[in-house]
Amino acid sequence: MVTLRDVARAAGVSLATASRALSDAPHVSAGNREHVLRTADELGYRPHHAARSLTTGSTATVGLVVPDLANPFFAAVAKGVQARARETGREVLVADTDEDATLEQDVVGRLGARVDGLVLCSPRMPSDALATHAASGRVALVNREAPGAPSISFDIADGVRQAVAHLRALGHRDVAYAGGPRSSWSDAERRTALAGVTGGGTGDVLDLGSFRPTHGGGVQAADLALAAGATAVLCFNDLVALGVLARLHARGARTPQDVSVVGFDDVATAALVTPALTTVAVPLARAGREAVDLLGAGAIPDAPPAHRRLPVELVVRASTAPAPAGSSPTRTADPEVVIR
Repeated sequence: MVTLRDVARAAGVSLATASRALSDAPHVSAGNREHVLRTADELGYRPHHAARSLTTGSTATVGLVVPDLANPFFAAVAKGVQARARETGREVLVADTDEDATLEQDVVGRLGARVDGLVLCSPRMPSDALATHAASGRVALVNREAPGAPSISFDIADGVRQAVAHLRALGHRDVAYAGGPRSSWSDAERRTALAGVTGGGTGDVLDLGSFRPTHGGGVQAADLALAAGATAVLCFNDLVALGVLARLHARGARTPQDVSVVGFDDVATAALVTPALTTVAVPLARAGREAVDLLGAGAIPDAPPAHRRLPVELVVRASTAPAPAGSSPTRTADPEVVIR
């Protein structure tokens, strides 16, 4: 194992100079710093983070907390976090909270003491609890916005507008929404956007309810969509959409001839199923990378937290088609479950 002393000896500098150069400390000339860094790279030197944290107060580690690593949405964000952390010489500790808001708060409290900063992806905890953690100045959010915390989110409203406009252009008037968890900030954003694009003679969107953001949640939603006579279903995410596709097929309903289906996120499997899923593409890996950069921005005194909304794009594939001939804009749904 190559040590700091080996690097100093090979570079022909003192141990103190090698340490300052590798930790980006002051009082080292640019020439010496470059020489030491190049020597360390040639020798394959890797700093001992635990030892360095004792002298610098930094662990060179970022924490990432996600609701469910089995969901490819969070796996894609994690890859972005990992890639950016690696480029900046940091490691990543990942925790999965299994969609449990109470467990999430406990994990954030314990993990926060072991890392330099935390990236919280789609946190489910209440706003007041989130504000408490954000007050530390060591938290960045992905797919949620909250006062006092820097965040990377997506233009969900534009994604909803694109999806609904696409379905309306295909002649669909009986459109249903299969929602996500009630604790999900992004589900609330979708519902707000849906309320803004309905009406005006284009028809309302039937709210099928809230479901787990999984394949099983989509199976449950599909039965309700068929019972309501929907000709199109907009889903909270791609996993729900894949469950809807599977259940429609099992029930003998053809996609897209009888019912069109639109997802959200454009995870890798969306293009691999039959029919390939029309969905709103979200830059997940980019969000993870930019969240790591926001952690560094939090070190600037008195700087307001940055909030970035990344653009999204509808990707049209084979799961959407013109509404069935003779479909009617009437439905028997309870008007209390119509998004207006």
